Amino acid sequence: MFGIGRPQPVDEYEARGEVERVYHEIRQSLRVRGVNLLFRTWAGYEGFLPVAWDALRPNLETRAFEDAADAVRTAAVRAATPLGPLGARGACGLGESQGWQLSRSLALYHYVNPKLLVLVSAARLALAGERVGGAAAGDPPERIERGEPAAMLPMEMVDEEPDDERLQELFADLKATLDLPSVNSDYRTLALWPDYLAAAWERLKPIVARPEYAAAADELRATSRRLAADLPLPVPLSAEGVREAGADPDALLEKTETFERLLPGLILNVALFSQDWRSPEELRVSPYPAAPRPPQSRSPR
Repeated sequence: MFGIGRPQPVDEYEARGEVERVYHEIRQSLRVRGVNLLFRTWAGYEGFLPVAWDALRPNLETRAFEDAADAVRTAAVRAATPLGPLGARGACGLGESQGWQLSRSLALYHYVNPKLLVLVSAARLALAGERVGGAAAGDPPERIERGEPAAMLPMEMVDEEPDDERLQELFADLKATLDLPSVNSDYRTLALWPDYLAAAWERLKPIVARPEYAAAADELRATSRRLAADLPLPVPLSAEGVREAGADPDALLEKTETFERLLPGLILNVALFSQDWRSPEELRVSPYPAAPRPPQSRSPR
């Protein structure tokens, strides 16, 4: 997938030890019913994922981080609105139940991808030796509830190397056009409804070549970096710490930069797909708003 001799992503069913522990915490702290490709890829670099996760996690459970992701999501919908809608919903003959499942699957990625972008920008800044986090002063930042939202669907997807020849061709075209090292979870989930994915990609493909699309992706990346730098808590992640954990910090920085380059386009694409199912006004609002974390009760003396 990433070339002979290069680290391979670790699927959820393959996770053991510290990686299994982190995968469980990802679902709890990011409030998502699955582990995205970013983490599965980081897990392939021995020793890195636990170090990076433990450095990033405290911020991920704050209201400030949730607000930062909300700001990225809103900006993406604002940029995607004049580029769409794709109009693929009526071209593939989905039944009511299929349409509901597809739209709720899109809601999962519409929720989590902006969080991943802010997270990966924070990791990139830290690995590059730049300041990230530590903006909070005075009272500790507000914490949000943990755990997967009850209404969120599981992160189900087809294999990256499917038997279906049409999906093989579609995935190859996605990878070539979008310069993807691997097929993102989002597209593999949409491939559960291959007629929709084919119709939507046919309409999306010319849009991704437009200069306003590239400009919107660049702006989302810049916004994410600014928000990541201003997270409330310091991120104790460094190239030296990664090296001490047994991983190659230069390789990790390069791989992390790749995700930061690709995620803004993915966020825009999910917003464009989602316009077939929900209005821009609805899409600007988080599909899974987080409640404050209840205060911990004190043990009786």
